[in-house]
Amino acid sequence: MPLEIERKYLVTSSEWKSTASEPVRLCQKYIPLAPEQKGVVRIRIAGEKAFLTLKTPQVGISRGEFEYEIPLNDAEELMKTFCPGHAVDKLRYIVEYEGKRWEVDEFLGSHAGLILAEIELSDAEETFALPPWIGKEVSGDFHYSNSYLAGHPK
Repeated sequence: MPLEIERKYLVTSSEWKSTASEPVRLCQKYIPLAPEQKGVVRIRIAGEKAFLTLKTPQVGISRGEFEYEIPLNDAEELMKTFCPGHAVDKLRYIVEYEGKRWEVDEFLGSHAGLILAEIELSDAEETFALPPWIGKEVSGDFHYSNSYLAGHPK
């Protein structure tokens, strides 16, 4: 099973923007699951591409992840048909720092002002340098998960 190992942090300043890539706009919604089902089913539109992602429940900072590119029209229809509620709308930037790739998400809409940075790792024990614009780690805080944010607009 493909494994996603990532750490997530609050961003404390705009210092990262000086070395960031051009952003890609992401819009994502979630297909609700029955209470006894665990995990997440996400539909994401990233610029002109779209993806269907299935994630297992998180254990520590790891979780199984299956992601498939799907036609953009299918993603739009899936969102309308199967995804009630709000979308998570954000701009994603890529920032390289000391040989590592950081994804910085600047949230729009009801979560405007929230900026999170994620780093994907090859091992849960992997060490890396924290950029100076990184604040508190929120990897284990469900309130900062995109699926939670989608269901709890401000």
